[in-house]
Amino acid sequence: MSSASDPLAALTSLPGVPDAVDSVRKAVDRVYGHRVMRRRAGEITSEAALRAARGSAALSGADWALEEVRRRSDFGSEEQARTVGAALRLTAEAGQLLSIWRQSPMRVLARLHLVAVGQVGAGRGAGPLAGGAAGSDTVGRPRLAGEPVDEPLVELALPDAQEVAGRLEGLSGLIIGGGSAPALVTAAVVHGELLALRPFGSYNGLVARAAERIVLINSGLDPKAICPAEVGHAEQGRAEYLAAFGGYVSGTPEGMAAWIAHCGRSIELGVRESTAVCEALQRGAA
Repeated sequence: MSSASDPLAALTSLPGVPDAVDSVRKAVDRVYGHRVMRRRAGEITSEAALRAARGSAALSGADWALEEVRRRSDFGSEEQARTVGAALRLTAEAGQLLSIWRQSPMRVLARLHLVAVGQVGAGRGAGPLAGGAAGSDTVGRPRLAGEPVDEPLVELALPDAQEVAGRLEGLSGLIIGGGSAPALVTAAVVHGELLALRPFGSYNGLVARAAERIVLINSGLDPKAICPAEVGHAEQGRAEYLAAFGGYVSGTPEGMAAWIAHCGRSIELGVRESTAVCEALQRGAA
């Protein structure tokens, strides 16, 4: 497929990107080959989901200790609790949307925003609707001209609603069309584009990272969802996350390559986290 029909293919050859793709693939293969994965993969997946939610919430301003996330059951009492609850719901929901993603990514993104706000779904992380959103017709659809966006992490100027609509259509076309780009490249672009557009009125960062998660699982790179990139994004810190994201927004070859490499490093740190969980379970079983 040519770069004209597969725009992401050109990103694959940027300096440093092939090495990042190769490094991620090797790291993922190592953790999937761990002996604990043969017997207790479900436990690793569950633990990775919890840690992914904690990491994503931390980037959105709710930097709770892992054990606090694990023990809490009330996620509707105040803003940080609602953010953690939204992250938990999104991480759980992502795995339920894989079959729809390649057919209708916009439907998936709408669903993710509804889940983040709390208008659908229940279970762990559920709580009162965020920000009085009950009955709001702004939830689960891209924003219209003049509608506000609550996204404190990203202070860049907002693209206008017309630009958002056009770029979402382009992103949707890329996903539906498939292509030859590695999962890392596609996931990084989906994540970066959604964070740049901030298409919803709230929780755009959480939704962008959940979409990245869906790409990594759905591509076959991480089918059991045990390599939580969210952990790595949080571990590298908000300052580094935003600096790398600035490279994406710049659109330069160097900036795009830096963002893809950052996302790759985040996956590798997520692999390291799950490897540590495997080792702890192995010691406990010994």
